[in-house]
Amino acid sequence: MKLVTLKNYRCFREEQEARLAPLTLLVGENSTGKTSFLAMVRALWQVGFESIVPDFQEPPYDLGAFREIVYSRSRNRAQSFEASFDKLINTRRAREQRRPTGQSTAFAVTFEPRDGFPYPTKRRLTSGNKLIEVREKDIRLSVSGREACIPRRWSGQLEDDRLAPLWVIVRRNLWVDSPEDQQEPTGEGPGESLNREDMEQILSLVNAFDGGSRVRRHRNLPFAGAPVRSTPRRTYDPARPFQDPSGEYIPTLLMNLSRRDPKEWERLKYALEEFGHSSGLFDEISIESLGRTEGSPFQLHVRKSAGRSRGAKRNVIDVGYGVSQALPILTELLRKEQPSMFLLQQPEVHLHPTAQAALGSLFCKIASWDRQIIVETHSDYILDRVRMDIRDQKTDLTADDVSILYFEPDGQDVKIHSLTLDENGNVMNAPPGYRRFFMEEMRRSIGI
Repeated sequence: MKLVTLKNYRCFREEQEARLAPLTLLVGENSTGKTSFLAMVRALWQVGFESIVPDFQEPPYDLGAFREIVYSRSRNRAQSFEASFDKLINTRRAREQRRPTGQSTAFAVTFEPRDGFPYPTKRRLTSGNKLIEVREKDIRLSVSGREACIPRRWSGQLEDDRLAPLWVIVRRNLWVDSPEDQQEPTGEGPGESLNREDMEQILSLVNAFDGGSRVRRHRNLPFAGAPVRSTPRRTYDPARPFQDPSGEYIPTLLMNLSRRDPKEWERLKYALEEFGHSSGLFDEISIESLGRTEGSPFQLHVRKSAGRSRGAKRNVIDVGYGVSQALPILTELLRKEQPSMFLLQQPEVHLHPTAQAALGSLFCKIASWDRQIIVETHSDYILDRVRMDIRDQKTDLTADDVSILYFEPDGQDVKIHSLTLDENGNVMNAPPGYRRFFMEEMRRSIGI
């Protein structure tokens, strides 16, 4: 995703645009819509790529029912809310060079209430002069002003009354999967406005958006992390590791790797220890089994060295909350099987400034056009480290690969400002209110 727009959603009344990059930092005061923004990014992914009806109460976000989500001030309550995103179609060479290029497709969705909860009643996919619009009753197709309309009943009975994927609907109704699959329409059907060439252009748009898949396939949904991670335990009992926002399953995941995939465990262990050393959190991490079978309980230990002394191994519960709060995020970022997008809330919780800054460097190291990281943060240390790493060219990430979204209160509403960095790491095009509090505190500190 490279651009997200919102309208009549939570505290965003007027249409707001937010530029996304490989690394995007959300900054601003409390209760300015940063978490709501993350929830909408996940919802857009679910509707656009998976054709899943989003649950706006799914952890780690709980935005309530439609009435709590749609913009409402006094008696002014909107009847629907809208959101969209642009997807950049990269060429292989551009991806290798970490630079965006090619044509952009835009996906938009309108949510209206159904049984009191938001439901996607209209979806639109556009690119250049091509358009596909899926509505409750029909599907509208358009190429260069020529249009056709397909009744939705032609798409057949949809499982669980969900909107079927755009590409499936189009292929089911246009009979252009392949020449041998062609059928003559019977009864009421598409108008004669679109010819075979038009239909092929529509399918090219679908293929560009879907990556050319002929059947629906599961995509890696964004990982959405909770602002407070799970509390450590002295002893863990093995269980089936189901991914969760708070990282409750992370110790079991690490234990399973150590027992079943030693090579991957050593790789991940090295990466974790590399960050642990640079952040000052720990220098060694290990899994200590309390039995000889896979079902045996186990403990998670860390060791912190002091000079030439290696120090003693200590249970993770005995070293404060910093390690246990950072470990789920680190594991998700560094493990082999990763989603293409991370939505992180306040990763700096319980971390010393040294560790917060190290997180900033880790984000720069991992972010790319194939793997986006969106971070809601109140940490100046993360932000400053990102700026300095860009300036000092510590990684392949460039100034254009970073976006800072500043959420600024505007009366009862909120405005989103998309800020950029220059090659020296300076924040550009910032509004007057950006960092006003910090400047006032600094002046007071030095007696100005």
